[in-house]
Amino acid sequence: MRRYLDALYDGAAWLAALAMIGVLAMVLLSIVSRQFGFHVPGTDAYAGYAMAAAGFLALAHTLKRNEHIRVTLLVSHLQGGAKRALELWALTAGVLLAALFAFYAVRLAWVSRQLNDISTSSDATPLWIPQLAMALGTVILLVALVDEWLLEWRGLRSTVGSQEALRNE
Repeated sequence: MRRYLDALYDGAAWLAALAMIGVLAMVLLSIVSRQFGFHVPGTDAYAGYAMAAAGFLALAHTLKRNEHIRVTLLVSHLQGGAKRALELWALTAGVLLAALFAFYAVRLAWVSRQLNDISTSSDATPLWIPQLAMALGTVILLVALVDEWLLEWRGLRSTVGSQEALRNE
């Protein structure tokens, strides 16, 4: 199961990387088209869609690599059961919030598809298509948070050490 979950997180990260390449392609296309005197409609919108996709699809991978911003002021002073209880409380809150976020992101894409909602800009893209990346990213984040919660519950979760949290790159 661990192998499949890690593959899911890595796959989402690869999709996020492809979306970042999409942002680059749209920006370069916009620049080149201006330089050569032609216009490609929708490049701004597609760059925005790709940027949102990259952000949402990278959430779970970032969480699993302990790269999300954490405020460790309180938890760094706790030990034993108190530290574990605070971690479980924080992860429970994260799971509940991610579940709400995932539910409404999936619902948004579903309703947009049902209503045939399209972008108001010149690209006239059906909005459910770019919203799928947000929905997928939030669902995978929910899976990752449940994974972290279960690892913490079983005492197998590796947490950020105090030195690692101070790392600057």
